[in-house]
Amino acid sequence: MKLLIVLHHRFELWNAPDGFAQRLQGDFPQIKVVHFTSYDGIEPHLRDAEIIITWSLRPEQFRLAKNLRWIHSPAAAVHQLMFPELVKSEVVLTNAREVHGPVVAEHVIALIFALAKQISQAVRLQQQRTWGQEIMWQGRPRPREVSGSTLGLVGLGSIGCEVAKRAAALGMRIIATRENPGKGKPDGVERVYASTEIDGLLEQSDFVVLAAPTTPATSGLINAERLERMKADAFLINVGRGPLVDERALALALRNKKIGGAALDVFDQEPLPPDSPLWDLENLLLTPHTAGLTDKLWERHFVLISENLRRYLGHQPLLAQVDKTKGY
Repeated sequence: MKLLIVLHHRFELWNAPDGFAQRLQGDFPQIKVVHFTSYDGIEPHLRDAEIIITWSLRPEQFRLAKNLRWIHSPAAAVHQLMFPELVKSEVVLTNAREVHGPVVAEHVIALIFALAKQISQAVRLQQQRTWGQEIMWQGRPRPREVSGSTLGLVGLGSIGCEVAKRAAALGMRIIATRENPGKGKPDGVERVYASTEIDGLLEQSDFVVLAAPTTPATSGLINAERLERMKADAFLINVGRGPLVDERALALALRNKKIGGAALDVFDQEPLPPDSPLWDLENLLLTPHTAGLTDKLWERHFVLISENLRRYLGHQPLLAQVDKTKGY
């Protein structure tokens, strides 16, 4: 049995560290572990690999993998793997949503506090050597309390549920949307709406957090019309994927002060182009897709992959399976 690891990314943290493959090989001697740091020369290994750990695979590469039974993505989003041949196949697909959920949720809470307390404005005033107490109070929106405010969660996957847990501890009222409200309410969530009822959530929320996957139904989910539904002093936070938001419509809404502000960690194009109008908006807080960064990342990956390898060898259901028909 062969496990092929193919991970190549320009950002160092997204690549498996030295020793990762050797550690798996030591724990699972019955599996031959092969690790590539680029896609060059992987074709011979694709032909007999039973398990592949990778960010992406092209359809022509997938067709070579006749023995493939399981693909694991170290990302939470798997839209880059949703080509018809894989979707229709019996190959099991798992992702790392349980790895990233708690870390991204911490980032969301940090953004909520930064927006509520106007931290970005305070930093700009500091750089100008300006004592801005009166400026910050006279501005709109004013600094506010987080406790007692309403948090609208769009998506109740791993990230959404982890955000709800932390927000409830802060005394926030939490409402949410999910594709299937019949799955129930996670602890701390007051009400769950169907995805089609998102307008009602937007109208109530002081903070709207996007934590949904990218699918044809969610692309451009937050457009000009939906931004009009939000409160004038509400904040939008996106830690899902860039295509969830119409960035031009958001830039216009922020420039015209239609909403209180926004914080984005993900963008339609990454890195964000230097000429993007988003850079210059004072009521927009940008983080460069850092919500999932942690020095514990690959240890968390190792725990999940190891547990799933044990389950695979024992013919047990794998954790974090993706519904390929839905794309998440």
